Amino acid sequence: MKLLTHILVLMTTATKREAQKIAQKLLGECLIACANIYGPVESRFLWQGKTEKAREFLVLMKSSRELFPKLAEAAKEMHSYEVPEILAVPIVEGFKPYLEWLNTTLKASGES
Repeated sequence: MKLLTHILVLMTTATKREAQKIAQKLLGECLIACANIYGPVESRFLWQGKTEKAREFLVLMKSSRELFPKLAEAAKEMHSYEVPEILAVPIVEGFKPYLEWLNTTLKASGES
C-alpha cells in the first residue's frame, strides 16, 4: 500500500453556510477525511490595490497531496469568491493512529 502525502488545506468562505456546503460536498466525494469550520474570523488583505477587511469562516481540511487538484477544483466550483483561498500545507508529523485513519479513509475513496 502506497503511503499518502498528508496535507492540511486552508480555505476561507464568506458565510458559514457556504463553508458547510463545500465541506459536505468534499466529504461526500471522499476528497477530504475531515473538516473543521471556525468563525467568524476577521481577515485583512490586499485586493485590487486596496486594503480590505472581511468577516469570514475558516475551514481546515485534512486530505492528501494526491487528491488536492480534484479537491481545489470541486471547492472552486461552489465558492462565491472570484479568487478563493485554497492552500495546502504539508503535514510532516502526526499521531500515528490518526494518520493511519487518514490513509484508510482516503484510500477507501478510491485513491490508488
